[in-house]
Amino acid sequence: MSIENLARQNVRELTPYQSARRLGGKGDVWLNANEYPLAPTFELTAQTFNRYPECQPALVIERYADYAGVQKQQVLVSRGADEGIELLIRAFCEPGQDAILFCPPTYGMYAVSAETFGVERRTVAARDDWQLDLPAIADSLDNVKLVYVCSPNNPTGNLIDPDDLRALLEMTKDKAIVAVDEAYIEFCPQASVVSWLNDYPHLAILRTLSKAFALAGLRCGFTLANPELIALLLKVIAPYPLSTPVADIAAQALSVEGLRMMRQRVSEIATNRSWLQQALADCACVEQVFASDSNYLLVRFSASSNVFKTLWDQGIILRDQNKQPGLSGCLRITIGTRDECQRVIDALNTLPGATETRQEPM
Repeated sequence: MSIENLARQNVRELTPYQSARRLGGKGDVWLNANEYPLAPTFELTAQTFNRYPECQPALVIERYADYAGVQKQQVLVSRGADEGIELLIRAFCEPGQDAILFCPPTYGMYAVSAETFGVERRTVAARDDWQLDLPAIADSLDNVKLVYVCSPNNPTGNLIDPDDLRALLEMTKDKAIVAVDEAYIEFCPQASVVSWLNDYPHLAILRTLSKAFALAGLRCGFTLANPELIALLLKVIAPYPLSTPVADIAAQALSVEGLRMMRQRVSEIATNRSWLQQALADCACVEQVFASDSNYLLVRFSASSNVFKTLWDQGIILRDQNKQPGLSGCLRITIGTRDECQRVIDALNTLPGATETRQEPM
């Protein structure tokens, strides 16, 4: 008997999430993982590496609660928002009985996490404008314990209509948890639903330090919810989810100076996004540049596979979205530095039929 035959059937059949690093490549312009292009610097202050860390580091919890405008009892810190996705499934879904629901095109880890735990993945495709199809969702809630909604949505970049989110929360009362994934909320903080927590005990909000905080390599995320829900997640979380150095750096990133630097990055990315959006619109190979409230742009190209390979061969790594429902011909481009954005435009201009794009002063 092979080792594979000893594994659970759903794991044997599982297609793993293809993260940016799993896909490889030898690029020097990485625009496929929605990371911040430059690394911040921190000095480690904690030296008690001989001791286990706190399960929920007090200073990190305190500072994130202050930043998010919630009580400390409403915050859980984890190994990235991805662990928060899994904790919700572990706490609320019975394998083989319950289902999660999500609305593609959206983040792929909702599906992978559910399949890993033997929980049904139920999908209701987003409408053509990438908003929620509320009637179809209402008809699909039997045995659904958990609904994931990403806003701004990855990979489309659009915000979900807040009226639709409220309608979803109303229709799922006493039926399911609604997890709103706000991984990119720092790029549009006015759209957060964190102020809704007091109204909806079944609302959970997923956050991360990976994007605007420029700490993707740290693996630090948060779940915001009411204390009763947080208490359930604490029952299933690992004993020591954050290492001492991670907690140390996370606390520094959430300091007054850390928050100031984060907001400076957001402003810089917004400026570069606007520049890239206009420059892309002038490229002959571009069919459509979609509006974005995040740190990336979704772009529909003519001959997108050729565009992807041409840039790949020049060391510019984008994210192919062709396999996502409704995203034929689409590539996702993380907003990098202005120089990196310029390299994208210069590479696109080498394609057959491309016209010279208008360039603004750097």
